[in-house]
Formats: sequence, structure tokens, C-alpha cells
Amino acid sequence: MHRVFIDGQAGTTGLEIAGRLEGRRDLRLLVIDDVLRKDTQRRAALLNEADVVILCLPDAAAREAVALIENPRTRVLDASTAHRVAPGWTYGLPELAAGQRAAIAASARVSNPGCYATGFILSVRPLIEAGLLAPSKRVTAFAVSGYSGGGRTMIERYRAAQAQGVDHVLPPMTYGLDFAHKHVPEMTRQAKCDCAPLFSPIVAHYYKGMLVHVPFDAVDLGGAAAEDVHETLRVRYADEPCIRVLPFGAKEALDGGYLDPTRANDTNRIDLMVFGDAERTLVATRYDNLGKGAAGAAVQNLNLMLGVPELTGLCV
Repeated sequence: MHRVFIDGQAGTTGLEIAGRLEGRRDLRLLVIDDVLRKDTQRRAALLNEADVVILCLPDAAAREAVALIENPRTRVLDASTAHRVAPGWTYGLPELAAGQRAAIAASARVSNPGCYATGFILSVRPLIEAGLLAPSKRVTAFAVSGYSGGGRTMIERYRAAQAQGVDHVLPPMTYGLDFAHKHVPEMTRQAKCDCAPLFSPIVAHYYKGMLVHVPFDAVDLGGAAAEDVHETLRVRYADEPCIRVLPFGAKEALDGGYLDPTRANDTNRIDLMVFGDAERTLVATRYDNLGKGAAGAAVQNLNLMLGVPELTGLCV
């Protein structure tokens, strides 16, 4: 039986991961008493006792936790931003490339992808690898997420507003306006872009669910039309169990012409859609920011690291 310790078990992502692991007979969750969650000595003991540690911590605390590990057999899956572009860490996106699953399975240090980064990378990297998009092209992306992506403080803020009634519901709000969003470095590297994307994220007043949009002009794609992009992505992800490439135009995903960001919630599925014509292309990905964008992705990586079926405990 594999011993797993979630360091940061009381946070949003930690709770989501624990919920997906409950009832599994192949695992034993090591749990720290609430009063000892910040006790360095007790944390160190559990970090070194575990076969796999899942870090659900702020970046500085995640680095500190790794430094406390002395047991060479303890493997780490970090859900923070701390190690996503760090040397010696494997990027935990199984669908990234051929051989990525094997790399995750063999690695002692795996970094879970960021939520926004997941959709962006899966939209852009295949186009660069297929020669449709030049790596030197600066890509634009905009996205919307439910407020759960902001963690406990943001959740409390939105729920407090909601409790006051509909007139106090907060409007959608853009952020990351300094172009220094924490996901940009991994978006750039893992999508194989030569320069950072122009990324504009939005938080809206609903709990979870995410849309990531990446638009292109035909000139950006060497003259390729939207249907060419769709075919490239359809072929690339044809055998991926967690990526569903919808038919071109994704009519089945629209509700009166509108695209709902919540329709993949409570799954580990990504709905990948392509809209457009001969001159304009929009690649859109929809997924649960707490599922494939966070906790579901972590469980998928954990399964690969433990050598059990990849989708154990997950719904697609």
C-alpha cells in the first residue's frame, strides 16, 4: 500500500485531492493533526515517511517542504508554481508529448501544471510542432475562471458578497494586468513559444469552471484555415482519454450561441473546440479549474507515478 501525504491538506486543492483519493484501497493517506499543520518537526516526519508527497502550499512553503525531505525514496508532486520551470523537475502534463507519461512515471520530482497553462499549452504546442505557427509569433490568450481558482481568501470574498443578495454579485474582473501572471513562464516554455504570450485572465462570480481562448489570424498560421487547425488538433489528441476534441464549430457545446465554462465541471476532461473560417481561428478549451486544472491533474500524475491505471479515481 502506497503512503501519500498531502502537505497543505486544508487548502482548496488539498481538499479536492483528498476527496478524489478517499476510499482507495491501494493508498494510505498520512494525515497531520490540524494543530500541528505548521509544526516543522511533525511535517518533516510525514514528508520523509511518505512514498509520495503532494504539496498544496504557497510557493515559498513548497520550497521549504522539499528542503525538509531527506529520504531519497520520497517522491514529490508539487501543485504550487514553485517548480514548474525548475531544473530537475518533470512537467506533469501527460498529454504534452510522446514519452511524457513515461517521464512522469519515472520521476522523483513532478510539478503539476497551472490551470490556465494547461489549456493554453494544449492549444498552442501542437500548432508549433506541426509547423502551422512560428515559435517567434507572440500569441494572445484570454481566459475566464470561477473564483475558486483564487484560493480561500477569494472564495470567502465572493461568498460574502453572494450572501448579501443578487445586487452584491461581483462583476467579471480582469487581472494580471502587469503581464506577470505566475503561469506565463510555464505557458511560454511548455508551449515552445520563443516569447511570452499576451495573457489576459478574468475571474467571474461562479465557483468553478474555466475557458481558455487563443485566437489566430490566418497570417499567423501560414495561411491555414480554422478547419486545418481543427484537423491538426483532432489527430494530435485522438487517443487521449481526457481530451475531447469536439466537431468543428462545436455546435453541441453552445447554448443559444453562448459557451458555458462550467459544462466540464466535476470531470477530468478537457473539451477542445475550434471556431472560425478561412481567415480567423479561435481555439477554446473548457475544463474544471479544480479538476483537470488542479486536483484531477494531480491524481492523474500520482497514478502514473505509482504505476496504477492513469484514470483511477477520476471521471472523464
